[in-house]
Amino acid sequence: MVKILLVEDNEMNRDMLSRRLERRGYEVIIATDGLAGVEAAVSGKPDLVLMDMSLPVIDGWEATRRIKGNPATAAIPVIALTAHAMAGDREKAMEAGCDDYDTKPIELPALLDKIVRLTGG
Repeated sequence: MVKILLVEDNEMNRDMLSRRLERRGYEVIIATDGLAGVEAAVSGKPDLVLMDMSLPVIDGWEATRRIKGNPATAAIPVIALTAHAMAGDREKAMEAGCDDYDTKPIELPALLDKIVRLTGG
């Protein structure tokens, strides 16, 4: 079973997305801020991280840099999730180390395609 770490501070977004992923057979672990997300990437050993970029404690860009900068977690794919759809936001996410980028509101079929492509499952 593919394990996904969902780093999302908005309870409604977190609950909706985690339930939809679990119904499709994914194991979902949750972190509600950027620092907790970095720690969960190390301890939970997920196959993929869905990273909100606007997070408390440390933002998603910094959390991604820390995940990608740690040899123990560097190979974990990270998909940026953001309501920011401004020009340059995709590039900023990719420069931080994200492997892909998706905007909110989430279009689940497109996100699932990205998850399968990055995890093989």
